[in-house]
Amino acid sequence: MSSATDPKQVEDVQGDGRWISQHKRFMLEAKEREPEVVFIGDSLIQHMQFSEIWVKMFQPLHSLNFGIGGDQTQHVLWRVENGEMDDVQPKVVVLLVGTNNYDHTDKEVTEGILAIVKAIQERQSQVQIIVLGIPPRGEKPNPLREKISKINEGLSSKLSSTPNITFLNADFSAFINSEGLIDSKDMYDYLHFTNEGYRKFCEPLVEEINLKTKYKYKYCQYNRNKDNMMLKTLDLMINFSFQLI
Repeated sequence: MSSATDPKQVEDVQGDGRWISQHKRFMLEAKEREPEVVFIGDSLIQHMQFSEIWVKMFQPLHSLNFGIGGDQTQHVLWRVENGEMDDVQPKVVVLLVGTNNYDHTDKEVTEGILAIVKAIQERQSQVQIIVLGIPPRGEKPNPLREKISKINEGLSSKLSSTPNITFLNADFSAFINSEGLIDSKDMYDYLHFTNEGYRKFCEPLVEEINLKTKYKYKYCQYNRNKDNMMLKTLDLMINFSFQLI
């Protein structure tokens, strides 16, 4: 068994217990709230809750955000198998993880993500699962981009005909220009999204959740109006002090 599919807690190397504290808080939120959508994954999910698209699109659905910075597939798998999906009945679960599995092969990461999907299905047999393709990373072309492309190809192949599961591949062309570069306007550190980056990344997700929850999004018109492409700055000062996802 690859370590990417072997459920494991994050080692508390800093000694402050933050990871397990977040896990326990997520389980409490699952018991106390009735979300239509649950998002789970690494900090690409975690940071989404501070974006404008979350406030406008996902917050009205009472969405829960179970993203933890630095998580790899085996860590999310452990969280699912240890209570985060046991006391909640969402219509949709959105999963994004894998960019931190830099020590694993593309096939191992793909299998790790599939193991999470299976674990969610075992606990939520009727839920619709949306698996998001991993977005590109790094300002310039690099081996991780190639690896991520292979992971996404593997997920697309494995999930294309699976009932109750939708795979939304990441559109690399939305973030990589003709010279192969990623703009900091989309990813401020060439990994984590800005507001504009989240808008681009989440457009197909918004439409898919709309279909699955029957929620009437008005924001889609905003996305297509060229005169309103610039997002208003949120009055949020967020200090993302950690470097890992």
